[in-house]
Amino acid sequence: MQLTRWQLLGLTSAVGAVLAVGATALVVQALEGSADSAKTAQTADAATPVTTEQPARPTPTESAIAAPVAATPAGGAAVTAQLDYLLAHWKLENYNSAEWGVLGENDCVNFASQAMIARGWTMDAVWSSPKNGNAYDASAAWRSSTAFMKYIAATGKAVALTDQQRDQVKVGDIAQFDWDNTGDRDHTGIVTKVEKAGDTVSIFFAGHTLDSDYRSVDTAITVDHPGGTAYYWSVP
Repeated sequence: MQLTRWQLLGLTSAVGAVLAVGATALVVQALEGSADSAKTAQTADAATPVTTEQPARPTPTESAIAAPVAATPAGGAAVTAQLDYLLAHWKLENYNSAEWGVLGENDCVNFASQAMIARGWTMDAVWSSPKNGNAYDASAAWRSSTAFMKYIAATGKAVALTDQQRDQVKVGDIAQFDWDNTGDRDHTGIVTKVEKAGDTVSIFFAGHTLDSDYRSVDTAITVDHPGGTAYYWSVP
């Protein structure tokens, strides 16, 4: 069938309209798809929050333990050995009598001399003990407070201090007493503790006859022997 010019023009217009409608539909579909994709992406992002910070460190299950620090005893190993000996043998039932013997009711210097041996002093011709269990075989300087005083002064093994210088007294020093202030020495002990509170210095000592580990110097010269005087030997 032969189409006229006007028929061909109408057919062309109809086809163009159909194509235009189809293109419009495709564009709308494409836009809707893009919107749905964007919505899906936003929903996914909301469900999975973005973390910008570093993850938290795990909480330790064990507390830190400080490394042990070795403590140096005041006065060093020699004084520690001296104090260990004093505190081990000051009681009557613990006297080291098998080696050093006992001087009856006056064993203070015998015990103090033993402590000085424990500290590192060595015997000589004037200050000695046979260590045979008989204290009476020891020399006078070993068993007499006055003779011990003269021995230390002559040898210079320690520095003399008065009771007015007690702020210079330290643990391990020798304490001596003159109960009646006649110039001799009536008792000897070894300083085991020094307490300082402001300007007040309190000194304590160990000894035999009166057996003690921390006997107060102040009590000894005011209560036990009123009017007595204390003296000290500062041992290097």
